[in-house]
Amino acid sequence: ALPVLFGFVVPLAVLIDNAVTIGLDDIRPSFFAALRHSLTLAAIAAPLAVAIGFLLAYAQRISSNTNVRATVRLAALGYAIPGTVLGLGLLTPLAGFDAYLNSWSRYLFGLSSGQIFAGTIFTLVLAYLIRYLAVALGAIDAGFQRISPNLDAAARTQGETTLTILWRVHLPILIPVLGAAGLMVFVDTMKELPATLLLRPFNFETLATEVYNRASLAEFEEASFSALAILVAGLAPVLLLHRTMAGRPERRRNRRPKDSAA
Repeated sequence: ALPVLFGFVVPLAVLIDNAVTIGLDDIRPSFFAALRHSLTLAAIAAPLAVAIGFLLAYAQRISSNTNVRATVRLAALGYAIPGTVLGLGLLTPLAGFDAYLNSWSRYLFGLSSGQIFAGTIFTLVLAYLIRYLAVALGAIDAGFQRISPNLDAAARTQGETTLTILWRVHLPILIPVLGAAGLMVFVDTMKELPATLLLRPFNFETLATEVYNRASLAEFEEASFSALAILVAGLAPVLLLHRTMAGRPERRRNRRPKDSAA
């Protein structure tokens, strides 16, 4: 119980005490803006990561091509890259590309194209996809491995193609897995800090950067609401997923007598 007590209960109690000290009436408008930005970024990055991970995992299932396996391994490397390194690795080439486009825009049209890639939401979402694609890919690939290849063979005997097998056989089975993968990417995106600090647009705060900024100014009580929001965003999906997965065996047991009677 000690890790749970000192790693979760005590910090949570401190955050709640700080939040109560401030009160709901004194919440700064920047908190709501940061909450909206974090939810928006996570809502964009999670489905994209799940979609890309699903396609890569399925490509690896139906093909033993060396190029496919190498592509999947390369896509999973982003999780091992620190956020700071990833941010710098994206910022430099994208800023150079923006400068190149700006020079051509001035030459051709006499207008500045401004920042199209560097320092925009596009860059943030790209960084999240690179960093957390491995999370979605690992969960979805594990789900595919639990599906017997005999199902594919049986579907082919009924005249199904590769795409129709994916749509009519695999996708219905993997819906809980896809939901779990999306939740994991969503939670990781909500709390990502180093890459967000480097790549965010000007005056664009997320919950993680809001906590960082308040803590750096020793405004710990003001940071409590953002920290609690990150905590809720991380715990709520996990508890919901756990409740859903725990209820599935019970629902199956409840169905058996009915199925037998039928």
